[in-house]
Amino acid sequence: MFTGIIQAQGSIAEMQQRGGDMRLQINADKLDLSDVFLGDSIAVNGVCLTVVELTDKGFSADISNETLVLTSLGGLKTGSPVNLEKALTLADRLGGHLVSGHVDGVGTVISRSNDGRSVRFVIEAPAVLARYIAHKGSICVDGTSLTVNAVDGVSFELNIVPHTLDETIMGDYQAGSEVNLEVDLIARYLERLLQGDKAAIPGDKVEIDEALLKKTGFIA
Repeated sequence: MFTGIIQAQGSIAEMQQRGGDMRLQINADKLDLSDVFLGDSIAVNGVCLTVVELTDKGFSADISNETLVLTSLGGLKTGSPVNLEKALTLADRLGGHLVSGHVDGVGTVISRSNDGRSVRFVIEAPAVLARYIAHKGSICVDGTSLTVNAVDGVSFELNIVPHTLDETIMGDYQAGSEVNLEVDLIARYLERLLQGDKAAIPGDKVEIDEALLKKTGFIA
């Protein structure tokens, strides 16, 4: 688990193709790796990866073909900057929100505009994720815990302060940039919970509508 508070920026040192999947070597000299061991988890642009090698300048991790298809990691190049966060411990402050490091889909930056010293981004999410994104709710974008400022269909708006722009790769975002999205864990579990006993029926899909919300006591 992670908090969505980026601890350092790193960069891709090498991308090695290995029989259909890939090994990433990551420069992470700004990240304290003194307490990291083989098998530990580090989130790279919001994707939970397992450390398979520690190097003088960082670490290496293997990426399965499925992860390459379902995230933006396959589109990285040597030198690409990445957000890094070590897995949290029970003694850490939860400054963001609970993040699993399991990406739900890839979104696209639609626009970027200045708003005082901050920057406003509009991001388009995959249609299947739209129902999990709520006004003033939490969302993880490339590993960064953020608050949704507005929602319009499949698009949502973020207001990013200067500190976040400086400390994460969001400062490099432009229209067309692809980003990893992880929706709030609570939203996913709540949807499953609302299915009740029907959740155990293979292939049975329950529509979350007003009638179901009334039946389950969420609205009067």
